[in-house]
Formats: sequence, C-alpha cells, structure tokens
Amino acid sequence: MSPLSTPSRVITVGAGLLDEALAAQAVPTTPVDWRPPLPGTAEALVKVLGDPRRQAANELAADRLTSARPHLVGVRRAAEVLPRGTFLHAGPPITWERASGPMRGALIGAMLLEGLAADEHDAAARLAAGEVALRPCHEHAAVGPMAGVVSPSMWLFEVRDEEHGGTAYCSLNEGLGKVLRYGAYGPEVLERLRWMAAVLGPALAAALERTGPIDLRSLIAQALQMGDELHNRNRAATSLLLRELAPAVVEAAPGEAAQVLRFINGNDHFFLNAGMAAAKVSTDAARGIPGSTMVVAMARNGTDFGVQVSGLGGRWFTGPAGVPDGLYLGTYGPEDANPDIGDSTITETSGLGGFAMAASPAIVRFVGGEVADAVRATRSMYEITLAEHPAYQIPGLGFRGTPVGIDVTLVARTGLLPVVNTGIAGRIAGTGQVGAGLVKPPAEAFTSALLALAEAVSDPF
Repeated sequence: MSPLSTPSRVITVGAGLLDEALAAQAVPTTPVDWRPPLPGTAEALVKVLGDPRRQAANELAADRLTSARPHLVGVRRAAEVLPRGTFLHAGPPITWERASGPMRGALIGAMLLEGLAADEHDAAARLAAGEVALRPCHEHAAVGPMAGVVSPSMWLFEVRDEEHGGTAYCSLNEGLGKVLRYGAYGPEVLERLRWMAAVLGPALAAALERTGPIDLRSLIAQALQMGDELHNRNRAATSLLLRELAPAVVEAAPGEAAQVLRFINGNDHFFLNAGMAAAKVSTDAARGIPGSTMVVAMARNGTDFGVQVSGLGGRWFTGPAGVPDGLYLGTYGPEDANPDIGDSTITETSGLGGFAMAASPAIVRFVGGEVADAVRATRSMYEITLAEHPAYQIPGLGFRGTPVGIDVTLVARTGLLPVVNTGIAGRIAGTGQVGAGLVKPPAEAFTSALLALAEAVSDPF
C-alpha cells in the first residue's frame, strides 16, 4: 500500500491543546501522557537507571515488603523499649527551636503527663534547655500518628513480621479532636492518657496474652474489601479488631471490660495505630538493599517532610512540609492549619491510605473531592510504584492489588508525587484537630534522594 493512501494518525505528546485541535478537525490521534523529568534530575536519572544492581535490588525490596506478615503480638509499656530520658516524635529529626505548634504542644503534654514539669511554661523551658532528648520514632522501630510523641508511661502496640522477623511499635489511638497527637494538652487530654496508661494498656496486654498473635495482614485485606483505605478511614478494621479482642478483654479484665470496649467502639480510628505498626514492619523488611531505589519511609514532623530509601540506609532526605488542602471542622479554615505532620504516611509507603483510596468511596466525605478523584488517585500511583500488593486488593478495580513500592526514579521521571490523605492539626499549640484533606509531598525530598543514589552508583556499598 502506498504511504500516501495509508490512513494517517498523529502522535501527540505533552500538552493536550494540540490533540484537542486535531480531534476537532477529525484527525485521528494517539495521545501520549509524557512529562519531562523533575528539574535537575536528568543526569542523575541516567546514572541510577544504568546501575546494574537496580533491577534485582528493587525486585528483592518489593518482594520483601509484599511478603511481610505483620501480626499483633502484644501491648507493652513504652518504658520497656525507649531509651531513658528520651521522647520519640514523628518525622525526620527536629529540635525544639524548629518544632511547629502541634509538635510543641504534644511535647509539653508529654512532660506534664510524666510529671517532669510543673506547668506548660515550665515544660517549654525544660524542653528548650534540652532536658529531654528528642528522637524520631523511625530510629527506634516505631511510628507515631501526627506529632507522634511517645513518652515512657504510654503503652504501645507491638507488631512482629512472622515472615522476616522484624518488630515495630506504635502508641495507642486516643480518638479525634482535642488529643495529644494533634498538639492538645488540656486537662481532658491528660486525664484520658492517664486512663489509657492505667486501664486500657494493661487490659489489652492481658487480652492479647489470651488471643495469641492477630494476623493484621489478613485483617487489613478484609477491611479494604469493606470500604477502608487504612489511613483516614479505619471503621471496618477497628470493628474487625474489636471482634478479635472483645471476648479476651472480658475474660482478662472483667472489671474494666465495659469501659475498654466502649472506648474502642467509639473510636473509629482505633485500628490506625496497629495498622501503622504493620506498615512499618513491612517496609522495614525492605531496608538496606544496596542499589534499591524504593522508598521505605515517608514521614513529617510539622516542619519537614522526609523520605528514606532502601539503598541509602537511614539517611533522611527532606523538603518543607506543605499545608493540606481539605475540609475543615467548624469555623476553622486554612489559616488555622499547620503544615503536614505525622508518621502515618507509612500507610501510603506500604500501599495503603492515599494509594488505596479507590477502595474507599466514603473517604471523599472526610478529605474532600469526588469518588472519581479517589479512583484517579489510586490509578496514578501505579505509575510510580514497583509492584501490586498480592493481599491488599481493590474490589472496584477488579481486585487489582494496591500500588506499592514507591520508586524514586519513577517519581523523578514522571513528575508524579505520592498521594497522601491526612488529618490537619491546628498550627497553634493546644488547638487539636482542625480538619482533614490531601497534601502533596515536596519534590525536593525525592530529587535529593535521587542525587544521593547517583553518587552511590560510582561508590557502591
């Protein structure tokens, strides 16, 4: 056939204006969704993509993450696992001087809870003087939602990976509104925390001794089928966990069982913290693989957003935390919001949360947008991930596995940033929660990690 008689088709790349103009003239087109790489990354991309270790390293990292089998094995007092004189916090390392309002509020509350200060002013002065060491949760096999502050008298979920042997911890969930993790530290906050330390923690510890390990991977998989995305919607997962625990709580702590079960039943986010520890132990299984470009942690401290990469050890790569865009409670608005905060982005890192929003149509009522936006968000994340989770499946996408294993090179090549849905803390210490929504991570956290990976190619481990 002569080339002149062959039906013509135009390939359009980039901006959609050209494709639209040709379509209006009935010219067949094949649009290609192409984006230039993130600025300043082209040379590093060439180097990292040419690393002969990369493909095998990423396959191993993704396999270790998706094959992890997190089980809830106990509830322990934080003093048993914390270094003395230390408070843990969410996100990359932070000093008191750079700490945001909700981070300061949570640290002040922890000082008052532990009896280390007479009042909030005394607590702030002692923290400024460095009387308590501040360390990231991630450096101690832990994660914490929002401010993520952990002090010795608190109780922690203990989650073990039955496949690879790792262990991770997370505090118990207080509920929503004026709570310590959102930076509130009033009398009602401290009273609740003292009850959790005296009653809730011991009751759950005794109950888990009776139930034995609870398979969180299976529970999360079920919750996804029931409409949760496991970051900002945990209603199904909390209900499933309550079913597992209730008989044992009644047997182990009959005098406190009613108030313990009533507290869990009234807190739809109770499962979040156990799920975060499950996500942490799963991503930790993929750490330390030379040549791997897979992200194993994303975390925020209210000032910085940071990532860690499998092939780069425990180094943090950071950029400024952004203010979420979402729905606000009562009379609060964007001017009341603190920049993004919390370790709960470990859910997205493990293929849940924003990456699983297509499984949770109801989540849009909490974070804003439409159901179609949630589906688009999940679909877009397949473009920057290495695998689909074999256990975490989305019914609305034909039971396709959630996108998992964020690849720094794919983020740089596409310009797509991870989708994160999150709670919003008030910027002034003591305020508490002011809303919930979506937030974009800073691109520089990923580009700086890519540059470090490029340097490691010429000087491998």
